[in-house]
Amino acid sequence: MFTMDAIHPVSDFSRKPAEHIKRLKETGKPEILTANGKAELVIQSAKAYEEMVELNGTLEKIARAAKEHDEGEAIPMDHFFDEFEKRHGLTRDAAQG
Repeated sequence: MFTMDAIHPVSDFSRKPAEHIKRLKETGKPEILTANGKAELVIQSAKAYEEMVELNGTLEKIARAAKEHDEGEAIPMDHFFDEFEKRHGLTRDAAQG
């Protein structure tokens, strides 16, 4: 996931923050900041962070749905759509089912 060009000392970030911010925004990829040669921080643009959080939320929903399915808690799709349409005052086209 990380390449060597994405690893920088914290001191470099402190001296040239604008360069790092520009690179983070352009690439959308995170950077690792090191202190005394050890990885200490991961930084990324706000946009990339928001996308990561959104993706994580989607993955959590998929995992929850898969668990419910495996535990026999899933409902048939037709039943779901019937309830959804009732709740929202919608009707399906007769050709769709």
